[in-house]
Amino acid sequence: MNNNTDYNYEINPQAIEKESFRQIRQLTKLDHLSLEQQQVVMRIVHSVGMPEVSEKVRFSKQACERGLQAIAEQGTILCDVEMVKQGITKRMNQQKTLCLLNDPRVAPLAKELGETRTMAALQFWQTDLANSIVLIGNAPTALFRLLEMIKQGAGKPALIIGMPVGFVGAAESKQALWDCHEQLGIECITLLGNQGGSAVTSASLNALFRCANGEIY
Repeated sequence: MNNNTDYNYEINPQAIEKESFRQIRQLTKLDHLSLEQQQVVMRIVHSVGMPEVSEKVRFSKQACERGLQAIAEQGTILCDVEMVKQGITKRMNQQKTLCLLNDPRVAPLAKELGETRTMAALQFWQTDLANSIVLIGNAPTALFRLLEMIKQGAGKPALIIGMPVGFVGAAESKQALWDCHEQLGIECITLLGNQGGSAVTSASLNALFRCANGEIY
């Protein structure tokens, strides 16, 4: 604790993190989840400070296992926006990590097609999609487009972490992912409803990185 100023507060980073996750365990129902699923849910709760979001997290049957396998095999990580990419813990990430939103080819293509840049950027994911980890935390249109691409025969990611935030298409895109993942043969982690965003999306992957490194709370 810091007793050298007008305020008394914890300054040790390990103590802060340990106490945070102790409180999260008290405030959320986790017993029905696997160890890895618990770590993901706690990181999501930690990133937004809202224990109630734990009830909206969904895991496909092999989501964590396939994610950990892709990490072990150093599969490519594909991000819809730079904020998601920047949220991935650097000391743990040894993977090829791409966000092509600002690729010079994307804006002209989006304008030509009359669609969002996040949609257009996915055209340049094609060679990296198979066995990748896909993170979509901002753009519902990107998640819808990804599902369309997979239905049309594009390579299947090892894991899709789909958690776009917002009021137009966000809840619908995540529900679509959840509803069709078994039919498409893909593994996913999602947060149903309007909530989501870059922080919870990268936090979910960070939780899997920590599991791979034996950092368990």
